[in-house]
Amino acid sequence: MSAIPVTTAPPRAPLLRTEGLSLHLGGQRLLQLPDLCLHPGDRLVILGESGAGKSLLMRALLGDVPPELSARGRIELAGHRSEVAQGRDRRPLWGRTLAVLPQEPSVALDPLRRLAPQLSEVHRKVRGLSGIEADRHTREGLRLQGLQAAGEQHPWQLSGGMAQRAAAAIALAGGARIILADEPTKGLDAHWRDEALRGILAAAGEEGVAVVVTHDLEVARQVGGQLLVLKDGEGVEQGETAQVLSRPAHPFTRALLAAEPAQWTPVTNEGSDPRGAPRAAAAPMVLQAEGLGHHLGGRWLFQDIDLTIHAGSRTALVGDSGSGKSTLGNLMLGLRTPSAGRVRRREGLPPHALQKLYQDPLATFAGTQALGQALGDVARRHGRSMAQVREWLDRLHLDAGLLARLPHQLSGGQLQRVAIARMLLAAPAFVFADEPTSRLDLLSQQRTAQLLLREVADLGAALWLVTHDAALAQAMTTRQYAITQWAPAP
Repeated sequence: MSAIPVTTAPPRAPLLRTEGLSLHLGGQRLLQLPDLCLHPGDRLVILGESGAGKSLLMRALLGDVPPELSARGRIELAGHRSEVAQGRDRRPLWGRTLAVLPQEPSVALDPLRRLAPQLSEVHRKVRGLSGIEADRHTREGLRLQGLQAAGEQHPWQLSGGMAQRAAAAIALAGGARIILADEPTKGLDAHWRDEALRGILAAAGEEGVAVVVTHDLEVARQVGGQLLVLKDGEGVEQGETAQVLSRPAHPFTRALLAAEPAQWTPVTNEGSDPRGAPRAAAAPMVLQAEGLGHHLGGRWLFQDIDLTIHAGSRTALVGDSGSGKSTLGNLMLGLRTPSAGRVRRREGLPPHALQKLYQDPLATFAGTQALGQALGDVARRHGRSMAQVREWLDRLHLDAGLLARLPHQLSGGQLQRVAIARMLLAAPAFVFADEPTSRLDLLSQQRTAQLLLREVADLGAALWLVTHDAALAQAMTTRQYAITQWAPAP
C-alpha cells in the first residue's frame, strides 16, 4: 500500500519583526532591544522600570522617533521592511495596518473637536465607509466604551479614564492588525480595564498581534503570550508570561513582583499611627464643604456633600471612571465653582497651600520650557535653591540631567515624579493626588508613594488620593470613600 501524502500548511510569515533595534542620545544608549519575531495570533507584554525605554520602543516601531535621538536596526511590519531610522516609510501603515493606543490621551485627541466627529472621521477616511455607515459605527463604538453620552463633548470635558477609552475607540476603529498599546488601562477602574483588554485582544484576533506595555501585573496576566522585562534599556528576562510571573528568574523581576501594593508594609511617621493618622484628637481644619453639589453633562455628579478635611489626614477617593472624583477635588481646591453649596478654607492659608498632582503630568508643564527652568521658577517663588531641587530629584531616583530636557523628552513615570518634586517645593497644607503613581513601575511606585507619605506627614498636610487600585488605597490612607456614597440616586 502506498503512503498517503501529508500536506502541511506553509509557515505563516511574521507580522512584526525587529533586528538590532537600539536608540541613542548622543553617546548614551537608551534602548537595546532583543530581536523580536511575532506571528499572527501572538501577544507580547512589555514590563519594566519607568524610563527603561518602553514608550520609546513603541515610538520606534511606529516611526516617530524623537529627532534628537539616533536609531539603529531594522523593522518588518506585515511584510513592509525599513530601517528603524526611516520612520516616514512606515507612515502609510498608520491606522490601517498599525494602530497605537498612546499613553497620554491628551496628546492623541484633538482638544478643539468633539469626540464623535473624531471617531467618525476614522471610519470614513481609514475604512472608507459612507457618512451614514460611519455615524452608525461611531454610535456603536461609543456605546461599547460606555461613552454614548459623551459624543458631543470635547476631550477636555472628559475624565482621564473616559479620555483613555475614547483614544482606544479611535485607535482601533481602522481595523489594524498590529496593535501597540502603551499603558492602555492606567486611568481605568477594574471593569473598564477588563473591557479595554477584551477590546484590544479581540481587535488583534487570530490574524493580528498585540504589543502591550504595562505596569499592571493583572493586565500582564490577562494578555498572556510572551513577556519581556526591561531594565536600564535592556531586556533582562523573556519568556511565557505565566511562567515568568509565577517563577521569575532575574532579581529585578522578582523585586517588581514583590512590590505590589498588597504586600507593602505601611510607613510609620513620628507623631502618627502606622498609617499616618494624626494622634491629636482635634487636628486643625484645612478645608470644609457644606451642601456641596455639582451638575455636569445634564446630570448631578453628586449632591449634598458635607465634609471636613483635617491637617494630617489621609483619605482615598475611589469610584468608577467618570463618577466625579477629580471634579470633587477641583471644587475643594477652588479650581471650579460648585453648582450648589460652598467650600471654606482655613483662614490665613495662601493659595499655593492647596496643591494638585494631575493625572496627566504632561499637560501641566509648558511644552517649550526646559524642566530646569520650570522647577527653578517654582523654587525661587518659594525661597528654595536649585540644590534643593536636585536633592528632591535624587530622592525620587531621577538624574539631575533631566532638568536640561523638555517635558515630552521624559517618560510618563519620570515626568510624574518631577511633578511631585515641583509640588513639594510649595510646602502645601493640602495635596489632592489624582492617580499620582499611575505611570510608575511597581518598584518606583512603592518608593515614590512612601516618600510622598513621609513628606506630607512632615509638613502636617492633608492628603487626598484618587486611585482605582484598592490595595494602593489601603496601603496609603486610613479612610477610603466611594464617590457613589455621596451621590444620591437620580
